Formats: sequence, C-alpha cells, structure tokens
Amino acid sequence: MSNEVIYGIHAVQAVLATDPSRFIEVMVLKGRQDERLVPVLNEIAMLGVSIQQVGRKALDDKTQSASHQGIVARVKPGRQYNENDLDAILTNTENPLLLVLDGVTDPHNLGACLRTADAAGVSAVIVPKDKSAQLNATARKVACGAAEVVPLVRVTNLARAMRTLKEQVYGSLAPRVKRTMMCMTRNWWDQLALVMGAEGEGMRRLTRETCDELIRVPMAGSVSSLNVSVATGVCLYEAVRQRR
Repeated sequence: MSNEVIYGIHAVQAVLATDPSRFIEVMVLKGRQDERLVPVLNEIAMLGVSIQQVGRKALDDKTQSASHQGIVARVKPGRQYNENDLDAILTNTENPLLLVLDGVTDPHNLGACLRTADAAGVSAVIVPKDKSAQLNATARKVACGAAEVVPLVRVTNLARAMRTLKEQVYGSLAPRVKRTMMCMTRNWWDQLALVMGAEGEGMRRLTRETCDELIRVPMAGSVSSLNVSVATGVCLYEAVRQRR
C-alpha cells in the first residue's frame, strides 16, 4: 500500500496524537511561524522526522492548491478496517451508534460526515468498497482529525453487512423524503445504524429495502433536499439529544 499525503494543522495533529510513527517527512511553508503551527513542528522534530521549509508553490502543487494551512506531511498508511472488524468494534461499545453511507462519492462530504460522526460519538462509519469516496487528503483535511479516530469500515456487500447488523439486534434507519415519520418523532434509544444515501440518487434499492424504517428531515423552505453531510448532522444530533 502506497504512502499517504495529509495536509492542514488538524489532520497533522491527529496523526501526531494517534500514531506519530506514521510520519515520513513534513513540508512547511517557509517563514511560517505562528502559535498554532510551531508547537506541532516542535513535536514532529522531537520524533526525528525531516522537516523541509518550502515555498507556497511546492505546497500548492502537493495539494492541488487546497487549503493546506502551510503544512503537508507524507505518512505511512493508516489502519484499514473491513467487515471482520465490526464484531470487535461493537463488542467494545455500549449502546453503539453507527453511520452507514451509501454512494457518498465526494471526499468533501465523506470528510464532513466523519467530522460530525466523531462529534456525535459514532462508533464506526460503514461504507461500501465500490461507489464510495476514498479517504484521501481532501477527506482527511475536511474531517479535521476525525478520520484518524473514527473507524471507517469498508465492506464488500453493504446490504449483507446491514443484515448481519440486524441479526445482532440493531435497528437501521434511512432518511427519505415523502414519508410521514420525521426524524424528530422517532425513538432513537435503541442500538442504531443510521443509513444515509447520496444526493440525487439516494440509497441503492437493496440498501433501502434492508432498512427497518424510512424517515425524513422536515423541510419548510423551497429547497427540495439538504447536503448529505448536513442531513447526517441533523439526524445524528437528534439521536444524541434523545440518548442524553
């Protein structure tokens, strides 16, 4: 597996906090000295990792001109999770909350969902191996460190994985427009897997048919739908509100 590139202060800090042995080399914007970046660079230097001071163009080229905040790192690949890891994740978690993303192919949306999942206390995010965004540098930057702490579980067959979860006494919910049940009226106390589909096409047929219930986010304005990461935040935090 090839090495990865990460950028942004939060993404670099997350690797530094969770597995600093992954660092290979770091590039920092020449002349950049501020209170947020200096402590990070000091910790990396103490690891004996090479730190190169480079011009902005070099960083822009590495990140396709993304918002890198003056720091880019090359790191060893992080841990990869698959369906075989689900049992351990669930066994070690009391009253787990899972997030399932079907067909979310935009790395910005994946990163935003991971960030919200971490904030809401989600135990793992489950995605299919096909038709899903990769956990690339963009997703990690948007996730603001959540990509390093929330397990992203890639499964070969999403519907089959969901059926396995149901056999373990899980409920699964999927927001869908034009249903009478709203996400604010559903009881979220049970062990739960929240299933979200991509914008436009939504969930695939088998994914939708595997869900126990379909719910919807109330829409009072003129727009017909929410961005998937926004809808995910609405539903996850309704679950958090009720569980607390």
